[in-house]
Amino acid sequence: MDRKRLLGDFLRARREAVSLEDAGLVRMGRRRTPGLRREEVAMLAGVSNDYYARLEQGRERRPSEQVLNALARALRLDDAATEHLYKLAYPRPRPRPPCREEQVSRRLLHLLRMCDAAPAFILGRWMDVLATNRLADTLCQGLDHNDNFLRMCLLSPQARAFFVEWEAAAATKVAQLRAIAGADPEDPFLPLLVDELSDQSRDFVRMWARHDVLPRDVDRKHYYHPLVGELTFSYEMFTANSAPGQQLVVCQAEPGSASEDALGILARLRPAVTPP
Repeated sequence: MDRKRLLGDFLRARREAVSLEDAGLVRMGRRRTPGLRREEVAMLAGVSNDYYARLEQGRERRPSEQVLNALARALRLDDAATEHLYKLAYPRPRPRPPCREEQVSRRLLHLLRMCDAAPAFILGRWMDVLATNRLADTLCQGLDHNDNFLRMCLLSPQARAFFVEWEAAAATKVAQLRAIAGADPEDPFLPLLVDELSDQSRDFVRMWARHDVLPRDVDRKHYYHPLVGELTFSYEMFTANSAPGQQLVVCQAEPGSASEDALGILARLRPAVTPP
């Protein structure tokens, strides 16, 4: 993960994802590459071809707010992607743990211990699973790499059966990791996780190269548990000011739904082995 090229790589990936039709341009002749050409983005954003080329090449990394807004419009970025663009251009120093192993927040841990009717867990800034309740252990029983959500989804052999919509679930997690990278490009530990996943998962390499960005906020997931069948949850996430980057995640089933009934059955089960 070349920090000097994060902005340029993002612009290139988003340029290749925009069709001529979406940009309001007319297709003329055959094109060898997908999406827009550099000169077309430059024209749409009102900047010179040379200046835009320097941005993509990493030779210019501090465009003005006016240029960033113009690029966001030209590349048809949504709010999350536009925010990511600004963070890449003007990164802010962020407090971070002194080592890779995070100390779980006591406040979030206290809240976790109060959750007994729904699966709940505490995630760290790199999507490490720092703590879980019994229902979360039962839900994820049998999955490998359950110490980190990205590893579990991309490296666990059981993940494609567990995540009913595996491609969408994996892409969401990779896009959330992209948002984390944009928020703190100087993070010394994040490249270690990116390199590990790149070495072990071709799917990660493919999804990471798209530079999609999603925030870690309210989410909806579909799982398949071998004992109770399909479960659909909405995610509610809680943070603590004393623990930047950590979140308490609570899985909620719709009242009166089949998922709520299945969760009741799951609650009466106990995991054979409680994950660490």
